[in-house]
Amino acid sequence: MNINPHHEHEFEAAPGLPEPLPADERLLWQGAPQWRHVAVHVFHVRTLAWYFAAMMLLQATYLLGEPERNLFKPLLLSLVLSSLSLGILSLMAWLTARTALYTLTNKRMVMRIGVVLTLTFNLPLRMLAGASLKTHADGTGDIALKLAGNDHIAWLNLWPHARPWALRHPEPSLRCIPHVAAVSERLLQAWQAVNPHVPVMLGDVAATQVNPLSVPSSELAT
Repeated sequence: MNINPHHEHEFEAAPGLPEPLPADERLLWQGAPQWRHVAVHVFHVRTLAWYFAAMMLLQATYLLGEPERNLFKPLLLSLVLSSLSLGILSLMAWLTARTALYTLTNKRMVMRIGVVLTLTFNLPLRMLAGASLKTHADGTGDIALKLAGNDHIAWLNLWPHARPWALRHPEPSLRCIPHVAAVSERLLQAWQAVNPHVPVMLGDVAATQVNPLSVPSSELAT
């Protein structure tokens, strides 16, 4: 169990849960996004840093071709603005991770998310039509949950805890969680216990597939 103790919401009966668990429900896993990985993989801070560096290099090359121009001030302004942008995105990543908590029980997945307005989504395991996994080299990754039937949650209510670019049929996603392969396996086992008679197909990664549908992890792009 991976419980992140820094989430403090006084109105919650327990961290990540708006009310105490019923007697027949038990906690299986609890975790939160890693903010540095949210910065890199969700807000693309590293990619933007390289972009800003390349633009400053081009700017310096242009200014060197005009000796009468002051080289220092334009580059300093570009550096300040680039650093400010990256700092704001990093702060957003930190706030996103700090305010989010994902909880898996033997009956549902609970997502408590939101920086300004806290929202809690209860996703019963019996209502999940599928899930897909994307892993990063360090073992963190995303698990996107596909809802069954006509049930859906607005993409803007989920972002950034949503599968990227799945706008028409938003998929709640656990973003940048550690040991994601082990979490996906635990989710699969919990789902199978709730739906013992539904066939399951696994892809070539540890992705949970709760319908006989195969969703390759490569489709979960960032």
